[in-house]
Amino acid sequence: MRHVTLEQLFNEPTFQKYVCRSGLAHAIAVAENAFEIALKKNVNVDLAAKAGLLHDIGHYTWYHENGEWDYVQYRENDIHAIKGASRAHELLVRCGEDLRNAKQIAIAILLHTDSYLPEGTLHLEPLQKVVAEADTMDEEPGGLHHYRKIDKNEALKRIRKLDAKIDQCLISLSPIY
Repeated sequence: MRHVTLEQLFNEPTFQKYVCRSGLAHAIAVAENAFEIALKKNVNVDLAAKAGLLHDIGHYTWYHENGEWDYVQYRENDIHAIKGASRAHELLVRCGEDLRNAKQIAIAILLHTDSYLPEGTLHLEPLQKVVAEADTMDEEPGGLHHYRKIDKNEALKRIRKLDAKIDQCLISLSPIY
């Protein structure tokens, strides 16, 4: 049973403020990618889609005065995964998500990128790998994926469609999840 849907998250003011600022079209594409990858790899599709949708909720506004993304400043100073994990966890808990699930989603967000980590190798759990892979699939050079636009009605339509897919999948796979 799902405690929180993607649509519920989408309708939250925190989501609207931070995810829309960092690229709603990208967030939805990553959620969709995460669902598909999770389905293939037998990872919880609900957690993967939520982590994908919320993965950039911690972005700071790394923009030049002319409105273009300052990719150099971002690469040098960004900790959006840290901020995002905290912000997503708080949002999920406030919305009524199962606490264990909220923690797993937050950790997947924390580890979806290595842009802020020192050189080295991390051992990632399957959910964390899914979210990192889903994000990488939709990235564009110079952070252009953050600029793609989507109409709010189209965004909500895609989110509802993904919610329905998740529900269907969880019903058919209920012994696994």
